[in-house]
Amino acid sequence: MFSKSKINQPGGDATTPPAGGSSAAPKPAPSAPPPGGAPKPSGGLELGAGSGAMKPKVPASTLSADLMIRGDLKSSGDIQVEGEIEGTIQAHLLTIGEGAVVRGDVIADDVVVNGRVDGTVRGLKVRLTSTAKVNGDIIHKTIAIESGALFEGAVQRQDDPLSGAKGKAAPKPEAKA
Repeated sequence: MFSKSKINQPGGDATTPPAGGSSAAPKPAPSAPPPGGAPKPSGGLELGAGSGAMKPKVPASTLSADLMIRGDLKSSGDIQVEGEIEGTIQAHLLTIGEGAVVRGDVIADDVVVNGRVDGTVRGLKVRLTSTAKVNGDIIHKTIAIESGALFEGAVQRQDDPLSGAKGKAAPKPEAKA
């Protein structure tokens, strides 16, 4: 689908336009970070919060299908649930696997539900796939529900769904006729 130009290859000709007929001038690869900006992470490296040092991206913590946990889980990273959890789960990215069951509240920046959740789901981005079964309320900033997902509860959009009760909008006054 895409072809590499020969500009960065040994013996490449910078004056010959790349295959595909683009007449745009070739851009050399930057050897230094852009002025006034930090270097962009690449290849599984990310910038640490408040530090200029690069650190490797940590893989998601996986809770396997044979695992049953009673209690709350909290992580600043990613969690992949394949087993059964009874309690509240907080994470950056939370993925509930197709065979997973969560009985309790789910709070994450990004939530992807492939399995079952019995409880409130709070997330900036919430996605229910076609195999999802959610019995509880969803409080979100953006939501996507695929065809085939089962959902019973209320959906509420908030600008900051992670803030809990603080983020609730004031009730609208009823209009009297």
